[in-house]
Amino acid sequence: MSLVLDQAPAPAAPSRPRRHAEAWALRGLLAAALLTLVVIILLPLVSLLAQSVLDGQGRFVGAAHFSAYFATGRWSALANSVSLSALSAVICVALAYGYAWALTHTALPAKGLWRGLALLPLLAPSLLAAIGLVYAFGNQGLLKGAMQAIGIESIYGPAGIVAGSVLWTFPHALLILVTTLSTSDARLIEAARCLGADGWRVFRTVTLPASRYGLLISLVVVFVLVLTDFGVPKVVGGQTAMLATDIYKEVVGQQRLDRGAVVALLLLIPALGAFVLEQRLRARQRAVLSLRAVPHQPRPQAAVDLPALLYCALVATALVGVFGIAVYASFAQYWPYQLTPTLSHYQFDMSDGGGWASYGNSLRMAGWTALVGTVLSFLLAWLVDKPRDLRAARGVLNALATLPMAVPGLALGLGYILFFNAPWNPLRGWYGGLGILVLCTVAHYYSVAHLTQLGALRQLDPEYERVAESLGLPFWRHLWRVHLPIAVPTLVQVAGYFFVSALTTVSAVVFLYSPDTTLAAIAVLAMDDAGDTAPAAAMATLLFVTAAAGRGVIGVIGHLLVQRTQRWRAR
Repeated sequence: MSLVLDQAPAPAAPSRPRRHAEAWALRGLLAAALLTLVVIILLPLVSLLAQSVLDGQGRFVGAAHFSAYFATGRWSALANSVSLSALSAVICVALAYGYAWALTHTALPAKGLWRGLALLPLLAPSLLAAIGLVYAFGNQGLLKGAMQAIGIESIYGPAGIVAGSVLWTFPHALLILVTTLSTSDARLIEAARCLGADGWRVFRTVTLPASRYGLLISLVVVFVLVLTDFGVPKVVGGQTAMLATDIYKEVVGQQRLDRGAVVALLLLIPALGAFVLEQRLRARQRAVLSLRAVPHQPRPQAAVDLPALLYCALVATALVGVFGIAVYASFAQYWPYQLTPTLSHYQFDMSDGGGWASYGNSLRMAGWTALVGTVLSFLLAWLVDKPRDLRAARGVLNALATLPMAVPGLALGLGYILFFNAPWNPLRGWYGGLGILVLCTVAHYYSVAHLTQLGALRQLDPEYERVAESLGLPFWRHLWRVHLPIAVPTLVQVAGYFFVSALTTVSAVVFLYSPDTTLAAIAVLAMDDAGDTAPAAAMATLLFVTAAAGRGVIGVIGHLLVQRTQRWRAR
């Protein structure tokens, strides 16, 4: 007697015409992705480079514009930008390292609270830190006497630039250093203690060497952030020449696009060099972090925990205090003589800067930036990582996607003027509208979103793609059913990142707005220029509250999506 076993029929392999159609569809998507990044990233930068070496009639003049710029004695702007950025980076990273060490290597009580307080400046534009310094240490500041007692005559100048830069870049350095110090190997620390090393020697011989790459990376990141920032030197820079304010004066004040292109390239060169250095440091850091380390669990020690608590309290008080003074001043009737709370400074239609319409424009721009940036970064990251063919084209796409990380916002914004406002450009109609603001903001912050999306997609083993191909599934179904659900938590994070960045950015869009598309962050600058410091503080405070609320709403939406799509992650 024989038994006949019923077997499920094997899935039919996709037909040759269908495979051919899918291959051409992927090629079309890849070509569209390359064209998109070429238009929003590469061509504006090429236009910037061309403007610096061509005259008004399009004739090549070589380094004539550079010579003319430096002939006016503007070497000081370059020297001040580099030196003050370096000084700010050293001070900021030193303060952030102590704070990060307290969060990761001590039994500090309420660590979540101290971490949250230190990260608050991420939700505010750099302008708010500068305005807070004006109210605290300016000509009518509450603490002007204390500042003069330590030998600083005025906050307007190098001291103000360094102080404001340290305040708003502190959380950026802290995030890097907390991540670095969290990977300390407990085995090395315990071995050093067993050999009789005291706490200082353990720190000097074990903790500090293990975190050297994180320290160097944070120094580079803060240096670039300060070098390319426009808000702080514009508000408290005084007469100190800086590249970021020089490019604004050349383009907006004197309508000299050629000289503006020269300054933009001068700003781009150190930023690009720092970016290359940071990438090399990250490559070495990954090699160190690949070791099988045991996470360090700090034990309570009153002699260490109490000083750490006092240090964190002091730093958090300085951070929250400066921002808090600016927020309170936005409600004070007349600083510092009549501190009675009032909402009169929030009547933005009575001040320069576009009124409440500028706030509405910022909300629309931030919403569209979050939507367009999140979708675009996910699809392009998928094209870089998942298809197995067209390796060279995918490599070019990845290079274009990471390029904005090395480009200052001011340089990119000027490149957008030169490219989108060119008479021959069929996209010229976009200039002055909300769409170009969205595109420039997406391009400016694109690299971080791209790398984040890429990391999320690489969580999935390539075997899933091979199984899907063997089952004959088209790539779009696999993308919708597998890759998209995997990336939902990351999509939420990226959307929040784009939203907050779009609300608080100044440098990338300061050249691109029109009277109908004035933004709230630009309105802060206009109000401060006009002497309306209290309304400027009010608008910056409104941006801060809106960014926090927006992140909260996006977080709730993300939680609901995760609950619906990520149940498989739970046991």
